[in-house]
Amino acid sequence: MALKINYISIFFILFYAGQTYKIYGQEVKNKPPNIIILFCDDLGYGDLSGYGHPTIQTPNLDKMAAEGIKFTNFYSASPKCTASRYALMTGRLPVRSGLNAVLGPASKKGIHPKEITLAEGLKETGYATAIFGKWHLGHLSQYLPLQHGFDEYTGFPYSNDMDWNRPIPLLQGNDTLELNTDQRKLTALYTERTIDFIKRKKEQPFFVYLPYAMPHVPLHPGEAFAGKSKRGTYGDTVEEIDWSAGIIMKTLKALNLEKNTLVFFTSDNGPWLQKKENGGSAGLLRGGKGSIWEGGMRVPGIAWWPGTILQGVIETEVAGTMDLYVTALKLAGQPIPNDRSIDGRDIRSLLLSKDKDIEDRPYFFYPPNNDAQAIRKGPWKLYNEISGKADIAYFENKLPLLFNVDVDPSEKYNVANENQNIVQELLAELAEHKKLVKEESNYFDKN
Repeated sequence: MALKINYISIFFILFYAGQTYKIYGQEVKNKPPNIIILFCDDLGYGDLSGYGHPTIQTPNLDKMAAEGIKFTNFYSASPKCTASRYALMTGRLPVRSGLNAVLGPASKKGIHPKEITLAEGLKETGYATAIFGKWHLGHLSQYLPLQHGFDEYTGFPYSNDMDWNRPIPLLQGNDTLELNTDQRKLTALYTERTIDFIKRKKEQPFFVYLPYAMPHVPLHPGEAFAGKSKRGTYGDTVEEIDWSAGIIMKTLKALNLEKNTLVFFTSDNGPWLQKKENGGSAGLLRGGKGSIWEGGMRVPGIAWWPGTILQGVIETEVAGTMDLYVTALKLAGQPIPNDRSIDGRDIRSLLLSKDKDIEDRPYFFYPPNNDAQAIRKGPWKLYNEISGKADIAYFENKLPLLFNVDVDPSEKYNVANENQNIVQELLAELAEHKKLVKEESNYFDKN
């Protein structure tokens, strides 16, 4: 896949602008669509009012869900920051990255140059591309966003708590914009940059990736939101993100772009429970950030594309951030890379059709050590290993564990003894998956 626009790509954009198509029976105008991904940091499954939080108020995101699709079985690919962002950008499991689950200011690695990011794929089809927010896929120059398909970048290169012996640089492109940034201004800054980009690029297809710094600890809500939420400072930061999503939707409507723009809202992993009141909630789900329990990787997922995707749907099918990679490229008319393993699936039918037609593929759960320990297939989730001693002690040190997470999303009731045929089937699939992944080394090892 070339990384520059050729004349065929330009012809494709000019010819199809203003045309009307039917995808899964739905009329779609002005293809290819604009794509915006709003990506929170450490937001839990239970942290939005639309997902059951009793005191955090998120009316804009609730409206987004009411006008679009709310996913109840949507997964990040990892319970940690870097790994989950790699999976979103490449459609590939974090184990394929050759990276630690979390990179820091001293890390020498980043996303490998041979990876094909979502930005690179969309850019090939004529998209303007931008990221405003946390990158966390390498801070050295060769790993920064402009070297991986993005036209514009403003943001932190890693998490907002990684001020290890030096200030965190706020980058613009490949250069440092400022040091000692007032983090209370970050959500507003990223939102303003996003709106400005939309206005400047409205005449061509665009892709905006907005990975918020919040509600990752330390919490820094903007002055207009500080002290307003009944949930305290954590609630303040979430409600500011809700404002951000709302103002972006209003901008799209004011520019008459909403019917040709897919907006997807989600989180990189579950809540940082160890931070107590400064961390979030996974609702009824067990565990949080760092674990492969449901609370560590099942996150909010909301799709919005008025007049095009289904409206007011609660989608219970399993989907995840890796699927956004494949789906976005399919919507743009861009071929999926075929020279590497792509773990995401095309979920356009979940967005555009009442007749669901997606590949039936098991979902694998990788803790930070990058060794698959669990598998979900249909309603069944099996654990062959568990990292936490307290967690396994709760289940009397018995493995494997099997849960029907449709019936028991809190993962309280081990039903392995009653379903040995399912246990054996899933153990075999997990072992085969680990064997295949081991045979396909990552790009760093191949070098």
